[in-house]
Amino acid sequence: MDIPRAFNAASWFVDRHVAAGRADRLAIRYGGGDITYGDVRAAANRCGNALRRLGVRMEQRVLLLLPDGPEFAAAFWGALKIGAVAVPANTLLKPRDYEYILNDSRAEVAIAGEDLAPAIEALRPRLRFLRQLVVAGRAGPGQVGLAELVTAESDELDPAATTKDDVAFWLYTSGTTGTPKAAVHLHHDMVVCCEAFGRHVLEIGPDDRCFSVARLFFAYGLGNALYFPFHVGAATVLDPRRPEPVKVFEILTRERPTLFFAVPTAFAAMLQVADAERRYDLRSVRLCLSAGEPLPKPIYERWLERFGLEILDGIGSTEMCHTFIANRRGKVCPGSSGTLVPGYDAMIVDDAGHALPPGEIGNLLVKGDSACAGYWNQHERSQQTFVGEWVRTGDKYRRDAAGYFWYAGRSDDMIKAGGMWVSPAEVESALAEHPAVVEAGVVGAADADELVKPLAFVVLAAGHVASPALEEELQDFVKQRLAAYKYPRWIVFVNELPKTATGKIQRYRLRETAAQAHRRGKG
Repeated sequence: MDIPRAFNAASWFVDRHVAAGRADRLAIRYGGGDITYGDVRAAANRCGNALRRLGVRMEQRVLLLLPDGPEFAAAFWGALKIGAVAVPANTLLKPRDYEYILNDSRAEVAIAGEDLAPAIEALRPRLRFLRQLVVAGRAGPGQVGLAELVTAESDELDPAATTKDDVAFWLYTSGTTGTPKAAVHLHHDMVVCCEAFGRHVLEIGPDDRCFSVARLFFAYGLGNALYFPFHVGAATVLDPRRPEPVKVFEILTRERPTLFFAVPTAFAAMLQVADAERRYDLRSVRLCLSAGEPLPKPIYERWLERFGLEILDGIGSTEMCHTFIANRRGKVCPGSSGTLVPGYDAMIVDDAGHALPPGEIGNLLVKGDSACAGYWNQHERSQQTFVGEWVRTGDKYRRDAAGYFWYAGRSDDMIKAGGMWVSPAEVESALAEHPAVVEAGVVGAADADELVKPLAFVVLAAGHVASPALEEELQDFVKQRLAAYKYPRWIVFVNELPKTATGKIQRYRLRETAAQAHRRGKG
């Protein structure tokens, strides 16, 4: 698609449909009700006007701390329409994470869900830039309710004079030290993903209906549940509740989506629901999509056997906005990440940057026009990740003679658990705060479904004895300090950790120990 220089993503994804006579077309199913493209346009315009009245100007950041729902769509498109920068944030984080993101982004306005607003309010004395907290729900003292804020605003709004290369939104992604970094995405990036993955893998059209287990604050979920359907005038199903397996099955049965997006952990959990293939109706689904972490072959095979549906696994990244390698309908190679999505190129190179032949494992580099412009305020990290047009993914891969890509691990120590990044150093630091712990080493280990989760090797302080009760206590201790998905699923008590001569933990040796234990368990 030839994207013009003068371009505003909100106009393309929302206004265009109304101008073309599709104002009454279903855009969002939410809480059993229908929201049309005309409704979305009016809500986004009111939100954009309200943000302007609060003093938000072009290029200023607006933090979105919202559950999946119409408010997210209105705030996201409303911010983009006035040329501001939407910053969706993970709603599962802890207050100290929000403190970092708000100060790092310098957002002067935050729009938060009612349940999360108290956490932001408690941080106010330490937030250097936040002027206004807008609450989707009941507002407290010193806050303003989103509904009240937008009621008096006009539902007409001319788009700001943005270009396709203006900044549209940021997405924060974890680093090896646990400190998030913001991937800066431009107005044209979403369109590139739609014309690449949306057209060639999803084969999405106006009659499709999307439902995504991955939330809108993820790069994966933002495409799945918002801009892929809005690109073609299709519909999306949004639900703010935690996507527990039975609830997901109920949504699939009731809302009849045609495209179902999830992560391997979710597919594995759904396979645990007894008689699901008889109790629930998945006949509307024409494609299942997976990303976030590699989809183990056994999960693919069990899902296909029980529901008669292929799962198209793929790999994307926050830096690339969405998926750049994927399996295709009718051409799935189970256990692989698939082949290149049109519009993207990839190389597998050795540590010196030399291209490797098929079959050899090396570092995966990718390029495509949806790549972010860099990391905000992170010069060294940007230089490490972005090399000209190429993006270092941090993944080890091999490519076979047929062009399929096979995951072989990480180039760094990061762990992908449930589709979300976990920094071993962050979990180790949290464990070390407990008086029973001298030190800890955290690595990824596979469970019975071949899905990777954090495993902690812990050295105990004198006077403390290993026990199941202490293991549970340490797990709860980490949950209280970090986002729940980061806690170690297993704890192994050891006398000492393997270290280098300079005292650094040799995580590769811990990974070897964990892998050996896993193989023994399978045997």
